[in-house]
Amino acid sequence: MSARTSPVIAFGAAALGIAIYSVMDTLMKRLSIDSGAYSAVLWRSWVGVAITGALFLLRGGRWPGRHALTLHIARGATGGASVLLFFWGLARVPMAQSVALTFLAPLIALFLAAFTLGETIRRAAILGSLIAGAGVLVIAGGEVQAQASTQTVLGSLAILVASILYAVSLVLLRRQAQVAGPTEVALFTMLVIAVLMTPAAPFVSGWPAMGQWPGIVTAAALGSLSALLLAWAYARAEAQILAPVEYTAFVWAACLGYAVFGEHVSPFTLVGAALIIAGCVFAVRQPGPGPQSEAGL
Repeated sequence: MSARTSPVIAFGAAALGIAIYSVMDTLMKRLSIDSGAYSAVLWRSWVGVAITGALFLLRGGRWPGRHALTLHIARGATGGASVLLFFWGLARVPMAQSVALTFLAPLIALFLAAFTLGETIRRAAILGSLIAGAGVLVIAGGEVQAQASTQTVLGSLAILVASILYAVSLVLLRRQAQVAGPTEVALFTMLVIAVLMTPAAPFVSGWPAMGQWPGIVTAAALGSLSALLLAWAYARAEAQILAPVEYTAFVWAACLGYAVFGEHVSPFTLVGAALIIAGCVFAVRQPGPGPQSEAGL
């Protein structure tokens, strides 16, 4: 951590990173609606590989060792499945509701870490999970009350599964951070996603139309910039100072969802999001290092 960097500046950088990632989410939702989540994630990943690969080489990066490469492959596989499910669901569910459900990931990661890393499950984590679980039930109740379509329900379920998979990737990220820098982690995570998805591309994807390339390139650039800003911020301020900034993503999602897609935030989503955030804040009193939101991918 740099003593010369003010926590306020680090907090501002993290907040900017979350805002940029929210704009990227908006672009990816548009692309997922137009050409499918698979195509959107596939081509964003390859463009992201080009961007982060150039940064990696400029900084003198080298091919990782066997242990680091194994971690990159494991996180790329779980993270890729998480991102694909998230954007598939995002194309069917309002942005604010989608983002609220992703806030479960750090909480789930606490329990996964207990089983995989031998960490102790504290009472606060158990109580926090109950509060957050109540928030999910409130959001689900809102869908029932609104008589949501089958596609909306399936989209919400996909995002919940994505949150579980992302929680797995968070646990892997803790191990990655011990053996690789942020640029290497970002590059190889996207590279693994792209490589794993490419073989099926001829059957479930196609070459993007010329009019879609600006959105794909912009989404990849914004995702890379967001990840670098968050990595820079978390290297210069304690995670407990920066953790609250993650929840500003809900505000951005609500505003962008309304402005771009005409989505309205229901009272059920507001109450459910408040409960999920309260549960996470209560449980994650001592968060681990590194970004704990989807923007970490």
